[in-house]
Amino acid sequence: MKVGITLPQFRHDAEAALAAAREAESAGIDGVFVFDHLWPIGQPNRPIVSSLALLGALAVETSELSIASLVMRVGVFRDEALVAELLRVQEISGGRLLAGLGTGDRLSEDENRAYGHERRAELRRVALALRAGGCPVWIGAGTTVSPGTREVARDVGAALNVWDTGVMSVAAEREVEVTWGGPVPGGAHAVAERLRELSEAGATWAVCAWPESLDAVAEARRLLNSG
Repeated sequence: MKVGITLPQFRHDAEAALAAAREAESAGIDGVFVFDHLWPIGQPNRPIVSSLALLGALAVETSELSIASLVMRVGVFRDEALVAELLRVQEISGGRLLAGLGTGDRLSEDENRAYGHERRAELRRVALALRAGGCPVWIGAGTTVSPGTREVARDVGAALNVWDTGVMSVAAEREVEVTWGGPVPGGAHAVAERLRELSEAGATWAVCAWPESLDAVAEARRLLNSG
């Protein structure tokens, strides 16, 4: 199982996120993940670095780890523009982009209402276009996987990404590849145990929401891989 982290993105500029990505790459973390929000959830007056701009900067500032969106919401940009921008990041990064896509969930409901909430048909079209361009795709399922979301992931050959769910919900997914994201508190051994549980349940990635300690996640990854 591969291990990633989200980045400190709720800032006025990208420096903290880029520094964290460089540190993660040096520490052997497999990937860094960028939220697609217009503001921090429930805090519209706080800043956030644009996801597409940050992905482009990460493509230049790193050289080995995966860079990913968690997840880009269809409907915020025109479909053609979103596909073109993500494929450009894929090109600049040398094929290191994981394109996480979704329609938004109840936590981002205010943003969805403000900027348009699109249907699964649009999600399918964007995912297929990215897959045709050679870009791996994850479909965001949130905390509860709906049959329709699972169907989209299966039909387009994408992984299904669940957020902050229990291990049993990961193990229950048999139709598609499943990846997991969410908070993983504690020191290296506690994080390693959580990662082990997710790995044994079948997750191919675990994305740790901006951790208490990047060093703890890196050490947990080492402990996981060493058995």
